[in-house]
Amino acid sequence: MILHRPFTVLDGGLSTVLDAQGFDLRHPLWTGRLITESPEALIEAHLSYLNAGAEVIITASYQASVAGPEAMGLTRSAAEDALVSTTMLAQEAVRRHGSPALVAASVGPYGATLADGSEYRGDYDIDAAELRDFHLRRLELLVESTPDLLAVETIPSIVEARAIAAAIAAVASVPSWVAFVCRDDKHTAGGDRIEDAVAVAAGIPGIMAVGVNCTDPRLIGPLLERAATVTELPLVAYANGGQSWSAADAHWEGESIPADDPAMVARWVAAGARLIGGCCGSGPTQIAGLRAQRDAIAPSP
Repeated sequence: MILHRPFTVLDGGLSTVLDAQGFDLRHPLWTGRLITESPEALIEAHLSYLNAGAEVIITASYQASVAGPEAMGLTRSAAEDALVSTTMLAQEAVRRHGSPALVAASVGPYGATLADGSEYRGDYDIDAAELRDFHLRRLELLVESTPDLLAVETIPSIVEARAIAAAIAAVASVPSWVAFVCRDDKHTAGGDRIEDAVAVAAGIPGIMAVGVNCTDPRLIGPLLERAATVTELPLVAYANGGQSWSAADAHWEGESIPADDPAMVARWVAAGARLIGGCCGSGPTQIAGLRAQRDAIAPSP
């Protein structure tokens, strides 16, 4: 992947756009329900970020797995087809936009498929082998869908990072990043030191960046600075809106903080962030702000 200077612009929260469009995402599959119910809405959501200046868009596969759609009544074959189609929907958006943007297939944590907020705790009732097997089948399908990148994101713990490492080792190599969700300025959501988690992720074959996502933007700077002490890889940062997730009501609570604050972004870049975007609570406005900041320093060729 070509990294633009000083950073490449990622997209923002898919749910943020869809919620603004009036879609009810209070569903076990979250944005994944639209893969089969309203695929055109996902294409339009991707396009909104491309129009805002995103250079990498992330697919709707975050909360999708094979088991989830099966539980909603799809056959296994149909569930697998739905997962694969998330890459095709993003690729169609890029085609319509006519830009050289890249597609990153989202590889969310196991907890996301439980729809109980456990990805923000990392307290799964599952052993390491089961966790590896869960990620392996989804990775196989996503790699077969030919994305440009894999976005391994919102990972809460070293345990899950190691399970993903084992799964990635068993599939064809695709450039990937790993981003952890964190509970404070020193620890992942599962309680691991961010330095320890990043060191594990940086050792996964094919990993081209490591960092933090779906975390309060006020915490990102200190976390990246700690991450930079254990790796020379480019860092990735895409903050949420600084709110708290209510699993019971399936929505974010609290006051939103802009993920494109120039002072914060400057600190992230100084720490080594070369992939910067937004997550839940960050929409096209914030991504346009990031693109404007980047282009003011070094316009894209």
